[in-house]
Amino acid sequence: QVQLVESGGGLVQAGGSLRLSCVASGRTFRINRMGWFRQAPGKEREFVAAYRWSDEGTYYADSVKGRFTISRDNDKNTVYLKMNSLKPEDTAVYYCAASETFRFGRDTYWGQGTQVTVSS
Repeated sequence: QVQLVESGGGLVQAGGSLRLSCVASGRTFRINRMGWFRQAPGKEREFVAAYRWSDEGTYYADSVKGRFTISRDNDKNTVYLKMNSLKPEDTAVYYCAASETFRFGRDTYWGQGTQVTVSS
């Protein structure tokens, strides 16, 4: 089992920045990748960014490319999501995810979520 705890959400004005953190514990040696998803009211959960532990590869949704950066602190088993130039449409609950496989499938571990609200 892997446990994930997110932090760093909050309220920010459009154009501002936030940094989310996700600390992984438990069976972390089995993790293949970690990432961030988000879910806005009335919408499905969507992929935001991912970090592949084996080769430090990163992946982003088109909607956040150039604005968001995912990174990892190996010593702390922590993944960060730095969000710049935030827009009202970035408002959502952001969830940290971890997978032991090459994709985020049904065995994905999830955090509890952290609210990000961007005011116009």
